Amino acid sequence: MEVKKMIRNLLVALLVILYIPLSAQNKNKIQDYFILAGKEVRDDPEWNSVVKTLQEKHQASVFYYTKMPREALKELQKSQPRYVAIVEKPENIGKEYIIDLHKLCREVDEDIYADFLWGVITGYNADGAMKMVKNSTEPLVIKSAVSTIMELKSGKWFDRFAYVDDHTPGKCGEKKAGETSVKQGYTENILRDFCDFYAAYDPDLLVTAAHATENNLEMPFSLGNIKAKDGVLYADFPEKPENLQESGKRKVYFAVGNCLIGNVNQTKESMAIAWMNSGNAATMIGYIVPTWYGRSGWGSLKYWLTVPGRTTLAEAVYLNQQDMLAQEQMWYRDLLKKDYPFEDGMNRAAELIEKSTGRKATMDQLGFFHDRNVLAYYGDPKWEVRLQKIPEEDDFTVEMKEKGDKCIVSITTKANFSAARMTGDQFKQEHVLDLPFSYFFPQRLNHPRLAAGQSWKAVVDENFLLIYDAGFEPGKTYTVVLNTNK
Repeated sequence: MEVKKMIRNLLVALLVILYIPLSAQNKNKIQDYFILAGKEVRDDPEWNSVVKTLQEKHQASVFYYTKMPREALKELQKSQPRYVAIVEKPENIGKEYIIDLHKLCREVDEDIYADFLWGVITGYNADGAMKMVKNSTEPLVIKSAVSTIMELKSGKWFDRFAYVDDHTPGKCGEKKAGETSVKQGYTENILRDFCDFYAAYDPDLLVTAAHATENNLEMPFSLGNIKAKDGVLYADFPEKPENLQESGKRKVYFAVGNCLIGNVNQTKESMAIAWMNSGNAATMIGYIVPTWYGRSGWGSLKYWLTVPGRTTLAEAVYLNQQDMLAQEQMWYRDLLKKDYPFEDGMNRAAELIEKSTGRKATMDQLGFFHDRNVLAYYGDPKWEVRLQKIPEEDDFTVEMKEKGDKCIVSITTKANFSAARMTGDQFKQEHVLDLPFSYFFPQRLNHPRLAAGQSWKAVVDENFLLIYDAGFEPGKTYTVVLNTNK
């Protein structure tokens, strides 16, 4: 009996020894994915099933907040996730909600950069939100697109493509399957042709930039409207409204320059929710305020298009945001903690910048300040949605190797390398100047910083590397050495 008692006591002691560090480790475990959800979602079995499905999909932890996602800040600081999904009913999502998510993602540690990629998962109802989760499970390579912007008119990224021009009234173009270039045309009815293109091309990607509100999307030159009723999109033809023809295929909707269309506005009857619902947008990106400068939207698109296939859409949006923050820090670091005065307007914003810098505000400074927190991302931030690679433009490779407390990033340019192409080929230059070299790390690094003895004008954080004025030339290999904590 005495031997059994001794064995039992030893086992108990061993379990105690093992339990304490394991418990502490789990409490502070660095996780890849984290889910936040509101109490109304928790208390609604159908909506909470969306959380459970997403949790199983990503092996994620879940935190239920009472009023706002920032209630989870301490848990996020412990877990340090790379991706955060927020599941919420549309009635609880508005402008301030999205703005606060932008600020929250920069508060996990002490630097100015976003510590995780985030996306809001919502829908007209629980079934709509579940559809968004399931539609973003398998990777998507974008092969077809429809657009209302002329900046995509070359169509080089797509196998099939159609657009209506927002610079020249009536101009349009098509690139059918098997064709190598876009054939230019003319339309007398932009709304009709847009609807016909949308039905015929059944696009993987939709890109728009005309006037819009939470209640409508205008065609270029205000020649017709797309609206929503009961979560369904329709073309508001004067003679008779027609629902947009949908195949049920999942898609991405990037409202790159539209005012307000990304604002759910605390109602499931908003345009944003309709695009996710009847429009089957598994990811939707759009502004929650009136936009005039456009760096957040156009910059994100430029990052995605410039080196097609290299980053996911969520990574492109993330990298653009960090680029904006890096430049703002160069201009006026103390203003990074201030909110743009939307209620007071541009004059008040200019006063804040002048007070911070001691100089008159430039248009770029005002634009960056305005755009910092106002682009909404709806969808799973870890979804693998990419453009096709363009073989003749795939002109450099990047490799990362970790050796002890060092991380070595090697950039090798090919003989056909073009520095102009890597910086964006002047795409939308009036909104976004040349891009830096950018790299989203394959995995999060622990407190990386540029090792001594290098002259790179680099910005580095746990998720990314930016190099300004890189000066890369064809046929060479460049090495960036980072120190990390182990």
